[in-house]
Amino acid sequence: QVQLVESGGGSVQAGGSLRLSCEASGYTYNTKCMGWFRQTPGKEREGVGTIDEGGATSYTDSVKGRFTVSQDSAKKNLYLQMNNLKPDDTAMYYCAADVRGRDDCYLGSRCRGARCFTMFDYWGQGTQVSVSS
Repeated sequence: QVQLVESGGGSVQAGGSLRLSCEASGYTYNTKCMGWFRQTPGKEREGVGTIDEGGATSYTDSVKGRFTVSQDSAKKNLYLQMNNLKPDDTAMYYCAADVRGRDDCYLGSRCRGARCFTMFDYWGQGTQVSVSS
């Protein structure tokens, strides 16, 4: 079992920055891939960015150049640095962990809906990000 707890969400104006954190505990030693996802009411959950066990990152096109996924040296805690935020970034943000590694990690940054839940085994409860214009 892996437990994930997100924090760092909040309200900012367009152009501002936020840093989200995801604290991982439990059996994290066999995590193959971790990622950030977001969801707004009435829409599917979508991938934002992922990082594999080798440290390679991948991002969905809409956040490239603005968001950065990183992990601490123990490869437990996960972070999402979000710069130049836009109103369209408003969403609940979730972190997730894949311990089975059945799919290439980068695919998580492109997943939508049920596919995201198929790829990732453990999810946090989410943290809200609101960006005003």
